[in-house]
Amino acid sequence: MLEDLESDDAACVEAAAARLAGQADTVVSTLLHSLAGVQRTADLQPAMRALRYIGPPAFDAVLSAWRRKEVTDWQAGRFLGVFDERSADQYAALAADPDYRKSGNGFQGLLRLRTDSEAGLRALVESYARGRLIPYKASDYARLLHDSFRPRLRSLRRDPAVSPRTRRGAMAALVAGGGADALDDLDRAAIERLIRVKIPHETPRLPGSTLSGWWMAVPGASYEGVFEALDLYDRRPITVAAGVHAAESQEIRVPGQDGTGRTVGRAFVTPELDGWRLVFGPFDLLVGDPWDGMIETVERVSVHCGQAQFFFLDDAGGSDVWLVAENGRVIRQYAAESDPEWEGDPLPWETLAVDDPDFDPEYDEVPSNAGTTGARSACGYLSVDPGEVGPDTSVRGHGWLALTAPGVGHGAFPGTLRI
Repeated sequence: MLEDLESDDAACVEAAAARLAGQADTVVSTLLHSLAGVQRTADLQPAMRALRYIGPPAFDAVLSAWRRKEVTDWQAGRFLGVFDERSADQYAALAADPDYRKSGNGFQGLLRLRTDSEAGLRALVESYARGRLIPYKASDYARLLHDSFRPRLRSLRRDPAVSPRTRRGAMAALVAGGGADALDDLDRAAIERLIRVKIPHETPRLPGSTLSGWWMAVPGASYEGVFEALDLYDRRPITVAAGVHAAESQEIRVPGQDGTGRTVGRAFVTPELDGWRLVFGPFDLLVGDPWDGMIETVERVSVHCGQAQFFFLDDAGGSDVWLVAENGRVIRQYAAESDPEWEGDPLPWETLAVDDPDFDPEYDEVPSNAGTTGARSACGYLSVDPGEVGPDTSVRGHGWLALTAPGVGHGAFPGTLRI
């Protein structure tokens, strides 16, 4: 029968498919048993073709075998990716599974089939109502069907007959699909109130610089200049948790005034932390060129803020950079990709290479202004070490979330932010 499925004769294929469907219980069980231990997609292809022809009975059999651990997670993922519209309801039921890993396979099927159904909507709401781990492809499904789901989700938000948990899930699904613009005025006002309530009680946690990271620091007293210097727009108060998440999120493409698309991202300016404000956001939009852009950016920001510091770390690429600029001019610069290079006069806190206990004047040749400190240490001397921000940090004011382009609005960014 498997050989007949590959025939060029349409009648032969149809007859084989009918025989497979008629013997689904035996065929599927035999197929799955014969594939124990197989770990190559190419070796699964004949069976996957048979399962697709059998349809819903095969879907149920694969799912049952998966739950009994008779097929691996990897095999189940391959098998469950072959079914067509006949299994749309089964995909929706799987998307509602409490196990987010199994649920992800359901949403993947709903997304592939572009299924618009009440069962799919209910699965989406339930997944977001559970919170924490959102199933794979659930957010993509929310965005795909947002225009259709939005009125129904808004209705759930205002339905007194449904549980508060379901209403919370409906709100999260709305935001996941269409951003804050998907919410009505009441919900937007409620979120703004919640942010204001949470800000005074938050212990700030900032992203570490492991593998790769960049940030800027400006004096808390003059930080307002950073918005003009970096061309940031539509700033809004935000918690640190939500600001960090937003700044790390993907950029979006929106239509430009001339009809061409433009890329927009979000930048996060922290509350005042031990006297300094830090800036995080998309490097390509805020800085641009990896080297000249860093120098130009830190000098421009220092014109508006009096002083600016720039830190860039890329462990994978071997880059380690820190810059200090005052009133439009870099006064101290360290850059290393292999051998460090220094420019400017040493700062008072620096340990010079010639003063290092391991320095041997007979064998070591270093410039007179060479120091010993990279960005991970320098930031703590110069301003604030992001990795050390926590309960003992002095915090003033609140953070700001801003956009890298005007006229876009925060609601254009899909997805939820944990505040």
